Amino acid sequence: MFKVATLYKFVPLDDLVALQKKLQSICKALTGTLLIASEGINGTIAGLPDLLDDAIAQIEAIPSFGDLWYQYSKANHKPFRLLKVRIKKEIIAMHQPEVPSMLRRGHCVLASDWNNRMDQSAVVIDVRNDYEHRLGSFEGALNPKTTYFSQFPAFVEQNLTPYKDQPIAMFCTGGIRCEKASAYMLSSGFKEVYQLSGGILQYLAHTQEALSRWKGECFVFDERISLGHGLKKGSSLLCYGCRMPLTTEDLDENYQSGIRCKFCLKDK
Repeated sequence: MFKVATLYKFVPLDDLVALQKKLQSICKALTGTLLIASEGINGTIAGLPDLLDDAIAQIEAIPSFGDLWYQYSKANHKPFRLLKVRIKKEIIAMHQPEVPSMLRRGHCVLASDWNNRMDQSAVVIDVRNDYEHRLGSFEGALNPKTTYFSQFPAFVEQNLTPYKDQPIAMFCTGGIRCEKASAYMLSSGFKEVYQLSGGILQYLAHTQEALSRWKGECFVFDERISLGHGLKKGSSLLCYGCRMPLTTEDLDENYQSGIRCKFCLKDK
């Protein structure tokens, strides 16, 4: 059994090359991907439980990462093949001319309060991409139909202006995209923005399925493909051709023979 940690923190960082080498040393017995930039750290790493716990403790001991956010889950098989620690311009790419200040972000909402927050909001937004939303989402959530997170600002400008003075709730997989999306929206004049603390992963880990408003499965960026309630591995698969996540309803004879899925065929 392997243990998996999804983690992030927005914090000013410098000397990224030295930090990269330190993280490579700390995580040498693990696999996964860590991204570092001048704005912080983001990633998912996995390994045997004792080795992962030790690595997280060492990362938290780095002064900048004292209150690092992370969520644990499990995998029956190694979810990554290699360890990658990469230096980027942004830990979650928005590609805006001016990076929004991370000092003002949306109000964090605990998983236990999320159902009420959705009911009290004028609109609930799934900040993830369209292929993720298709596997599962919260009932009634708005799908921006983005292919990349960098398209989210355009969606805001084109669709959300009527909600500038109304309460808006948003969610994503682990919380990091909402952090940046809410910062962007507040800097653009939105008044009341809320975000699911720890994202869908936190909700699925701590919400009883009988009380859950989540429908479907949550896409994750590793070889497990998707997770369900209790962060148990889901039933979704990944197309060998186009790498599109697939539900059981998406499967056809072509995919089952390992050739192509309906999304590949659509592009022909």
